[in-house]
Amino acid sequence: MNLAVRCQNVVKVYDTGEQKVTALNGINLDIAMGELMMLVGPSGCGKTTLISVIAGILDQDDGRCEVLGENLIDMRSKDKLDFRARNVGFVFQAFNLLPSLNAAENVSIPLIINGVKRAEAEHKAIDVLEHVGLGERWQSLPSQLSGGQQQRVAIARALVHSPRLIVCDEPTSALDHETGHNVMTLLKDIALHKDRTLVIVTHDARIFGFADRIAEMDDGHIIKVKGAK
Repeated sequence: MNLAVRCQNVVKVYDTGEQKVTALNGINLDIAMGELMMLVGPSGCGKTTLISVIAGILDQDDGRCEVLGENLIDMRSKDKLDFRARNVGFVFQAFNLLPSLNAAENVSIPLIINGVKRAEAEHKAIDVLEHVGLGERWQSLPSQLSGGQQQRVAIARALVHSPRLIVCDEPTSALDHETGHNVMTLLKDIALHKDRTLVIVTHDARIFGFADRIAEMDDGHIIKVKGAK
């Protein structure tokens, strides 16, 4: 099996100064290339911490987490930033679009970070917006778009630089059922190829059926991994 992610005994502890909180307590998880993996469980169980470690935003305190064959904790900060910029796409619950930029400008940001010239980046951004059904809205500001349209812009931004790993934090929880279903269909159709992997943190049981596998978490542990019904 070609792995995108391998977590072995991963531990993450937050030290507030007054107390230590173990957010991840010996996580073992393999995620295959081409797989849509969902992380589910109650609030505070460690889901967002785990995808933050997988995405290289946080360093674990113990254990090993290999992402696309690399152990990010061994990298210098600049190399880790470069790795994320090239290989990781992010989709957030709150969309995190810049309000003063139009849709194409928002989508082009990862390309510009990777050194692509602005005009070329915006041209590619418009192409990707076409793929998510928003080609005619490329000049619209976020405030001129519905919630579902803003989420599609955020998905286009996550995909525009062709990352091999896409991580999503509650991508549908702020959307109605039909819009959430459409967003997940879009993610599954566009993002998932044999050389890409999608990891989604969600409380939204309505979208569980889109997963290849679901990892249930509680109190910093993975308690069960199962196929979606």
